[in-house]
Amino acid sequence: MGREVHRLSAKAVEKAKRPGYYADGGNLYLQVSPALTKSWIFRYKRQGRSHEMGLGSERVFSLGEARGKAADARRLLAEGVDPIAAREGHRTRERLQKASTLTFAKCAEKYIAAHRAGWRNPKHIGQWENTLQTYAGPVIGELAVKDVDTALVLRVLEPIWTTKAETATRLRGRIERILDWARVMGYRAGENPARWRGHLDKLLPAALNRKNRTHLAALPYDEIGSFMAQLRAREGIGARALEFAILTAARTGEVIGARSSEIDLEKALWTIPAARMKAGREHRVPLSPRALGIARAQPAGAFLFAGGKEEQGLSNMALLEVLRRMGHDGLTVHGFRSTFRDWASERTSYPREVCEMALAHAISDKVEAAYRRGDLFEKRRKLMLDWEKFCELPKVSGKGMPIKSAAK
Repeated sequence: MGREVHRLSAKAVEKAKRPGYYADGGNLYLQVSPALTKSWIFRYKRQGRSHEMGLGSERVFSLGEARGKAADARRLLAEGVDPIAAREGHRTRERLQKASTLTFAKCAEKYIAAHRAGWRNPKHIGQWENTLQTYAGPVIGELAVKDVDTALVLRVLEPIWTTKAETATRLRGRIERILDWARVMGYRAGENPARWRGHLDKLLPAALNRKNRTHLAALPYDEIGSFMAQLRAREGIGARALEFAILTAARTGEVIGARSSEIDLEKALWTIPAARMKAGREHRVPLSPRALGIARAQPAGAFLFAGGKEEQGLSNMALLEVLRRMGHDGLTVHGFRSTFRDWASERTSYPREVCEMALAHAISDKVEAAYRRGDLFEKRRKLMLDWEKFCELPKVSGKGMPIKSAAK
């Protein structure tokens, strides 16, 4: 290392025009390239080999700043550290830190992409994306996911917690899942600030607990006969689809997505593939005479209930619109599944598992589920026939004698 330092001056740096190296001392050089661009170079020897480390452009760093960089490099050499290796190590750490720091929005995008194949309903994917973008995005979307804490989660949820209860609870669950995913992937550490039990349940009103939510509006079963008479008097494919949904106790999505190929008219059977079922399992639906007649009467086409556009089924709102036109704004299509279940419990003696399988509900008891291999199809056929007969009766008293089931 030369003893003479600070050989250059700002004026000398400015006037240097000939390509080559201009020593300032202390291992610092001004390099002038053949193209007459100027940069700072730190030259040193280590383990018998010569090295050059660039310190930046002369247009960016002044002579004084370059001297400071050279001094830092000399200190590393004095400590036995290669300054080039130290700088590369620092850059590597920065790249790793940047790679391990994702925004919440990016984590949400990656989570949805990872689970998209397992979500059969495109509407479900859209709901995830829309709620996160609308409510979480403005507050935590661009923040590093590792920095999302309880206070920020509350800022997202509190504005809609009491006004949009269902949306808020679903949003909380989605945030919790994304943060869990980020923790497993190594993007954050510690407890999940969106966890409900033992955490947010201490900070937000408990009125939104599932036990206290209002159930979807359902028609009392003793009024189903009068309702069905009104419905059958209406024309239109929407009315027939709604009647078919009630008679089969099926979900709206299962009905409007029904394909003509799923119907076996000879066997009076509707087979819904696993891909369209909420539980992810194929569901066989016995068709009562009236339901079979509705299916048989539909024009040929890809969908059982064709929509307004070619090769498309009815829209999600088609069945609900029928209810509104009938003056039943307070009812929901899904509520008729509750009507059916209440009737089956209170007016028949069919076993619980037969009624639950008619609704395609998953068996919650794992032991029972493991041993029950069949789908009780023939017993369910008798149940749906009794349901159709009940739906043809005028308004009846709830005190009537229960139907004797032959399904023992």
